[in-house]
Amino acid sequence: MITEADGRHRELFLRDGLEAADVVLAHREALRVLRDDIETAHIDAYSDTAWPLEAIPAYERLLSMARSEVAAGIRSENDDPMGIDIDVRDDTQFDVLLTLAPFTIHAEAWRQGRGIFSASDTGTALWIAVTAAQEARLLARLDTAGVARSVFRTRPRR
Repeated sequence: MITEADGRHRELFLRDGLEAADVVLAHREALRVLRDDIETAHIDAYSDTAWPLEAIPAYERLLSMARSEVAAGIRSENDDPMGIDIDVRDDTQFDVLLTLAPFTIHAEAWRQGRGIFSASDTGTALWIAVTAAQEARLLARLDTAGVARSVFRTRPRR
């Protein structure tokens, strides 16, 4: 599907049956390509499986960010660690998003109030809205990483 808001965007969906490493790379490269367009983002500090060992420092940083939101009065101390805001201009926070997005139950990013990235179901679902230039950059990055261009499809799975 192509939408016409502030430019033409094509919706891409992660294919089923991919190798775990390809799933992780698809999430991370999509975020890298979209970073300059992301105005707001958030992520849940939950996964349906155990966090990979290499993700534990980012997970701990995310919980610290949630505690900071409580201290700043942005979130209640009774809130679950869900919907934790990410400032993608901050390299440390963006690295948290990059690290955890492929494993969380939910992460989203928006531009001008429109979703451009949605990851869910602990890495099994990924949807992005990209311009033609972003799609070309994403596919080139995936090619460089050795990931097949067919990692994305243009229709959601049924």
